Amino acid sequence: MRAIVVYGVSAVALVGLGIGSLFIGGSKSTAPDVSQTAAAAKTGPVEATAALAPASKVQVMAQAPAVQPPQPTPMPRLAEAPCQNPGALGVARVVEIDTSGGPGFGFQHFKAYDFLNPGEVVFTFDDGPWPGNTPAVLAALAAQCTKATFFSIGKHAIWHPEILKQVAAAGHTVGSHTWSHADLSKKTPEEAKDEIEKGMSAVHAALGGPVAPFFRFPTLRQPQEMVTYLEGRNIAMFSTDVDSFDFKIHKEDQLITSVMSKLKKQGKGIILMHDFQHGTAQALPQILADLKAAGFKVVHLRPKSAAETLPEYDAMMSQEIKGGTANAKPTNSVVRTVEGN
Repeated sequence: MRAIVVYGVSAVALVGLGIGSLFIGGSKSTAPDVSQTAAAAKTGPVEATAALAPASKVQVMAQAPAVQPPQPTPMPRLAEAPCQNPGALGVARVVEIDTSGGPGFGFQHFKAYDFLNPGEVVFTFDDGPWPGNTPAVLAALAAQCTKATFFSIGKHAIWHPEILKQVAAAGHTVGSHTWSHADLSKKTPEEAKDEIEKGMSAVHAALGGPVAPFFRFPTLRQPQEMVTYLEGRNIAMFSTDVDSFDFKIHKEDQLITSVMSKLKKQGKGIILMHDFQHGTAQALPQILADLKAAGFKVVHLRPKSAAETLPEYDAMMSQEIKGGTANAKPTNSVVRTVEGN
C-alpha cells in the first residue's frame, strides 16, 4: 500500500471522509480508489481534501487577522487668527517632533539632533501656569504673533487650569515638568516615575484634552534610569542651549542683556525661561523686540501625536481635582467686583 499524506486533516476527519477503513484492520467498508487519492494529493493539500470529501463537508478556515497595535492619538490643530501686526516677529517655521523612542533636544545635555538653522530660536517656559505672570507672557507673545512651548508643573496646572487653557487656546504647545518640581536625582526610581506620571496626568486633566509628550527635568538633573524610562514611554526630553537664569536674574535690564548676549554668541538655540517669574514677564516684550531687530527667527515645536497618559494616574488626578476645577471658567468671568475697590 502506498502512503497518503493529507495536510490539515485529523483522524476523525479521515473517518468522516470515508477513508478510515484504510487504517482500521478487519473493516469491510469500501475504501476510495488509492490511485485516485494519491493523484488528488499531488494537486496540493486543499485540493486533495476537496477531492476526498463530499462538497457538503468541505470547510474553509479563514486566517484570523493580525491584531494591530493602538494608534497614537494625533494632536489637535487649532485654527489661528491672522496676525494683526505686520512687523511682528512671528513664526518662521513649525517643526513636528516624532517622539517615538524618547529623543532628546538641547545641546546642554543632548547632542544627537541639531535641527535649528543659524539665527533660529525656540522659546520654552517652565514652572507655570501662574496668575499674573503667565498671562503677561502670553500677551507679549501674542503682540509679536509668535509661539512657544510651556513645560507646566502638575500642581500649578491643577491650581490654575483656566490659565493653562489660555496657553493652549493661544496655539502654544503644552508639555509637563513633573508634579511638584522635585529633583528626580534625589528620588527613588518609583518616586521619580510617580512625579513624571502625576505631572503629565495633571496637565492632561487641567487642559481637559491632549498634552504634548514633551518633558523637561526640573533643575535639568536627569538620572539615567529616568531617561531610559521616558524613552520607553515615547516622551521627548528637552534640555536647553541658552539658559536665561531668570530664576536668579530678576532685574529686567540685566535679564535682557543676559539672554541677548548669549544668543548672539551662540547664534541659535532653545531658550529656557520661566513664566513663573515676574521679571521674565516684564522683560519678555523687549527681548522679543530685540530678537526681531537682530534678525532672529522663531521656530515653533509641535508633537506628531499626543502623550498617552496612564489610566491609574488619570484616576488619581480626578480625585486630586476637587470641585471640578479642571472645567472651571476664568474666575473673572464668574466673579467680578461691582462696588468698591
